[in-house]
Order: sequence, then structure tokens, then C-alpha cells
Amino acid sequence: MSEGSFFMLKYVVMKSDFWGQFERGFTCLAPMEGVTDVVFRQVILQAGRPDVFFTEFTNVSSYASEKGRPNAVERLQFLPEEMPIVAQIWGVVPEYFEVCARGVAEMGYSAVDINMGCPDKNVVRNGGGSGLIRTPELAGKIIESVKKSGLAVSVKTRLGYSQVEEWREWLRFVLMQDINALTVHLRTKKEMSKVEAHHELVPEIVALRNEVAPGTKLIINGDIKNWEDGRRFADLGVDGIMIGRGVFVDPFCFRDSDSELLGSSAFCNDRGSEDVVAARNGGPAPSPSSEGSLSESRKRIELLEYHLDLFDQYEQRTFEPLKRFFKIYVNGFPGAAEVRERLMECENTQAIRDIIEGLEEEK
Repeated sequence: MSEGSFFMLKYVVMKSDFWGQFERGFTCLAPMEGVTDVVFRQVILQAGRPDVFFTEFTNVSSYASEKGRPNAVERLQFLPEEMPIVAQIWGVVPEYFEVCARGVAEMGYSAVDINMGCPDKNVVRNGGGSGLIRTPELAGKIIESVKKSGLAVSVKTRLGYSQVEEWREWLRFVLMQDINALTVHLRTKKEMSKVEAHHELVPEIVALRNEVAPGTKLIINGDIKNWEDGRRFADLGVDGIMIGRGVFVDPFCFRDSDSELLGSSAFCNDRGSEDVVAARNGGPAPSPSSEGSLSESRKRIELLEYHLDLFDQYEQRTFEPLKRFFKIYVNGFPGAAEVRERLMECENTQAIRDIIEGLEEEK
């Protein structure tokens, strides 16, 4: 074997072992379209990072085309401090998956995740996302195509397309593809997020994984609140948890209750009272008039300011999508709803800063 061949073999092994570095109970930030870009991931780094980041979705067809590649590459942008990070890709053409996965490897990623769970009607209409649950043969071809990149390969999917019972056959099939990790959103495509996640199925899913592919890391997603849920599910044999919408409720959800929150400015004079910690751990929310609530609100406002600074720095996207984040940062204090309404009328980041500064002057 030549020296070059040995190096390539070593490179492939190192990439494929990506998921082996994490101990049971690890945490992930879910890939979310229009949310988990390089800017928001840095915000979460500031608030309290997960063990693993995921990018937002990247369309392999766009990446494989000369016209669409610049936008696809922009979506895949990441910073060294975000590592370990996984690139999530979606589509329906196996050849395009291979092209994109190889490109992702050249960008410095060690792992790639295949989206087989997105329920968006526009994605599913073309057979992508959770539409692949109905075409397992194609799903298998896609996995094999991505493996050619030498990256660690994972799949994120749902229990089934229409019926919960589909999970037995579908997840067995996916596990038989010899992937490095599997994330299961504990709902079907049809259920969207309209029902509670089926946490009751976790022991059976763990048993299936142990039977079919004991070397595959199992991650669960759906109605996961915070890092402490990792302990609860780890006791059931789950390797990791993934938090998606929960980060909109609590941007500090990846910090344990013994960690300081931000503490980097006058907004963060204390760590908050016990009722704030209780709320983060699933207990009752603090009352709007409590000192703990005021402390938490100030920390969230500081995160918003940091988000605005990053938004101005990168200037990647149009202004309007920034408004979807206001509900993360502006809540928990009297008059928060009215403030959010004022923010929604803003047309630039300076207008947002003016409103925030006015709030501090009122205090």
C-alpha cells in the first residue's frame, strides 16, 4: 500500500469515527430551516453550547448545480469553534448526494446527516424529507451514495409516514444500512408537531437498535426540553438527545443548572433565582414580577443584542427572517408582547437597538 493510500485510509477511518467520541447522554441542536445558520449557532455558543451542532438544511440538487452552489455553500459555512458540527443535506437524487457529500468533506466536515424526516409539503411533494419513508429502496441508494464520501453518515427521520406502527419496519430498514448514527423524531409525518411525541416507544426503539445495529448511536428528538432530559433517556439506553423547538422556549437549554449563564455585561449581575432553574428543568415558570424573571429577561435581551451584532457582521440574509427570533429573546416580563409588536415593525437592526435601549432607560 502506498503512503498516499495509507493516508486516505486513515482519513476515512477518522471521519467515520466521528460519533464514537461522545459519551451517552450527549446533546444536539436540531437542524432547523432558516434558524440554525452560522449566526444563530454562535448565539447558542454564547448561551450554552450543545455537544453537537447541525447546520440548517442544504439541498443537494442546488449544491450539484453551478447556479445553486453559491447559496448551498453559504448555508454550509461554519466556524472552527462550532466543531463538532454535522452538515445536514436533503434531496432525492443519489448522484447529487454523492457530489454534495464529497464537497462537504472538502469543506472540513467530518460528518453528514441525511434528512429523511422533514414534513414540509413542498419537500415531501418531490419525494424528499419524510417522503423517503415511502421509498425505502431509494433511501438505501442515497445512504450508499453518501458513504462514498468517507464521512460519518447519519440519518434523521420520523417514526413513519402516516401510522405510528410503521416505525418497526421503517427503523429496522434504516438501521440495517450500517449508518453511524440515527436520530428519530418521535412523531409521524402526518402528526407534524400537533401531538405529543411518543416517548413511550423509546424502550422498544432502543431494543430494536440493540438487536439490529448495536454500534449505531441512537438519538431521539421531539418534546425534549433541556440537557437534563439526556439523563432521563440515557437511563433507557438512548445515546443522545436533540433539541429543536425547545431552544425557542429556553435558549439556555443546553447549560446545566450549575453553570453560570452569561455574566459578560451589566445585563448579567446574577445567576437568577431557584424558580428560573426550576422552570428550565420543567417546573413552573417564574412569575413576571420575580427577581429571577428579571434576571432571565436581561440575559435574553443581551443574547438579542449579540444576535444583532452578528447579523450585521455577516449580512447574509434579508432582514425579515430575523423577526422569527424575537419570541426567544423578548418575553417573561410585563409588556413583553407589546414590545414584540413594536419590534415586528422594525426595518433594520438599528431600529431594534433603539427599542431595546429605551427599555433599559425605562428600568
